[in-house]
Amino acid sequence: MNLQQITSCLLASLIGLVSGQSVLADHSAKVARNGSPDYAWDLPDWAPRPTVPESNPMSKGKVELGRHLFYDKRLSADGSMSCATCHLQGRAFTDGRSVSPGITGELGGRSAMSLVNVAYLPVLTWMNPLLDTLEIQALIPLFGEHPVEMGMAGREQEIFSMFQSDPRYPDLFKRAFPKEASLGPEALYSLSTLTKALASFERSLLSFDSSYDRYTHGNQPNAIGESAKRGEALFFGEKMECYHCHGGLNLTDNIKHERLPFPELGFHNTGLYNVDGKGAYPSKNPGIIEITGDAADKGKFRTPGLRNIAVTAPYMHDGSIATLEQVIRSHYAHAGRAGERGGVNPLRSELLVGFDVSDQEVQDLVEFLNALTDEVFLNNPGFSDPW
Repeated sequence: MNLQQITSCLLASLIGLVSGQSVLADHSAKVARNGSPDYAWDLPDWAPRPTVPESNPMSKGKVELGRHLFYDKRLSADGSMSCATCHLQGRAFTDGRSVSPGITGELGGRSAMSLVNVAYLPVLTWMNPLLDTLEIQALIPLFGEHPVEMGMAGREQEIFSMFQSDPRYPDLFKRAFPKEASLGPEALYSLSTLTKALASFERSLLSFDSSYDRYTHGNQPNAIGESAKRGEALFFGEKMECYHCHGGLNLTDNIKHERLPFPELGFHNTGLYNVDGKGAYPSKNPGIIEITGDAADKGKFRTPGLRNIAVTAPYMHDGSIATLEQVIRSHYAHAGRAGERGGVNPLRSELLVGFDVSDQEVQDLVEFLNALTDEVFLNNPGFSDPW
């Protein structure tokens, strides 16, 4: 930048300050656009607010409409499935299955991911680094055909007709989208309003009231026990290296929020498989190489967050490990489970070095992970089935 450009920038900043339109004010305006006047994030003081697309600001009306849509089985071709079928509140919005069947019985390729604090995620699935918007992601279970989940491809008009004939939906849609309502039914009942409402509800699923939160941020030193405190030391210590990938606000290295200048992304090969001795994973789940085409991306998957991890078994992208104890003993202690079978994956993350672990250390680490459970979140009536 030359002197003239610098001078121009300084002058512009001064003009902005004089007129009350400083950089800070501009930032505040952008934050304000993330929500309507009737919406307030249910967050503790220490947690930053999520970022929200300017095209879909948060509102109570959208969240409530989205909750109804999330639990409505009429959004599947045979009336047997809703979003909540694979995302149960009591399981932190997972479903307890290794992989989930769609309406035809066809199994999905990967385990249903938790929706806890999904508003903070810069990417949304196990192995697609390009899928970064909840509004777009919502289309996949509804209309996707490989695999078929809810099976509504080509039946969009049936959905819109159902909305108009249902006794609840017209008022819910009008409250959520008053501008679209003024333009008529075609604008009000659309894929745009459907996915925006679902995304708004999902962004409202915030969990920051675990016993560990009360211990670390609530000035409650006895909120967790001594075993969990020892487990915390192991988790954030150099022996096990957990915190390198599972750190920060949501115990993952994938994060975005209003205080960050840019999103942070984390995809890693944890050595779960090594089918060819060269680092490959099973062909059905090869990792993000399926999207990037880069051989170095074999077996790389998005790091999941660990909030409420105790209720989201089974674990890993394919649900192939049943318990947290097994995750520690049979996977990470061996620098990846493939190592236990005599074939350490050569492409595994350099952060996975393996370790010796005692029974007491396993117990302590599990107690720490249990302390990440937020019972208020799991039982919040605002997240439950409204039907």
